[in-house]
Parts: sequence; structure tokens; C-alpha cells
Amino acid sequence: MLVKSASFVKSSSKLAECPANSVWEFAFIGRSNVGKSSLINMLTGRKSLAKTSNTPGKTQLINHFLINENWLLVDLPGYGFAKVAKKVRNKFDHMIHNYLAKRESLACTFVLLDIRHEPQHKDLAFMELLGEKQIPFCMVFTKADKLSDKKLSTNIENYKNKMLKNWAYLPEIFVTSSAKKTGRAEILSYVGQVIDDIGEPKFTNQ
Repeated sequence: MLVKSASFVKSSSKLAECPANSVWEFAFIGRSNVGKSSLINMLTGRKSLAKTSNTPGKTQLINHFLINENWLLVDLPGYGFAKVAKKVRNKFDHMIHNYLAKRESLACTFVLLDIRHEPQHKDLAFMELLGEKQIPFCMVFTKADKLSDKKLSTNIENYKNKMLKNWAYLPEIFVTSSAKKTGRAEILSYVGQVIDDIGEPKFTNQ
């Protein structure tokens, strides 16, 4: 898939404020500081479509971007560590879970995982939650350029082995580097494949 156009649609503080269901949506989420904004900019070929920051927890709204006039990329707030009060953190969690569980136009969620680290409890718990609620998702390892090929392979295998203790099979896995544009073609191709497979959207909640 070629990204011919990418434009900001709106930011929403809750599900009810999101754009009316009209096209399929693909959400991106991960722990704070996982490199989500950089990955979104790399995928779309736009240097500042999503705002990057060295301060974790900057994304605090549900951000919709229209891609190629036929699907929406959704930038969700991170889960886990963020320099916000517990009350605000709980509000973020409710907003995220409400969107993931109830958004009719959500086709797939890409869960971003920093490949430099061992499997984190919050990442595993979040994916368990998606599985329990039968929300389709993929695993996206970020920052692959920060490791040697050997270390990269070892960390991926460790993650797979950890997941397979509780999962009968693993979801689709992508390995990415925003710096080297690794994984760009694979993720965009997957999005196109999913859209083709599920067909023209017919939403009850427009």
C-alpha cells in the first residue's frame, strides 16, 4: 500500500466524541515512550503528523488521522507509566478501554512493544485483556535498530516463548525501526489485506 494522503481529522476525549463510524480504523497503542509517534510518522511518510516528545504520556486524547481517504489511523494514549495523577491515569484507562471494546469501526489494534526490554507485565496483561474481549490485535516490536541481529532474534524468541505459556497461538508479529523504516511495507500491506478481507463497512452506529 502506498500512502498518498494523510490528514488529521480530530482529537477526542471520549468515545462519544469520536468521528462517526464511516471507514475501518486501525489503532496504535503501547506503553509510554515506546516510540508510537515516530512509528506513525514513519508509516505515513509525514514527519510531524503525530507529535513526538521526550516526555512520556504526551498523547492524552484519541487522535484520528484519515489515510488515503479510505481508512483511519487512530493514535491512542499510552498505558503504563505517565507523569500524571492517578485520577487522570484512570480516566485515560477508561477512555482507552471504552474505545477498544465499543468502537464498531475498529478493525485491528497494533500493540507496540519496545524490543530492547524483556516482556513487561503491563504489556502482557494488556494483550491478555484484548484476547479476553476478542479484540483483534497485532504485536509490533519497535526500535529494532537499537539491537544487534543476534540480540534482536533472541529477544523476539523470548517474547514468543513467554506469550505461548498462556496463548495457543500468537497474533501477527511485526518488527520495526522508525529510523530505518523497517516494517513499514509489511504493516501497510497488512492493513490493506485486512480491509480487503473484511470488505465494505456497514456500521449500525453511524
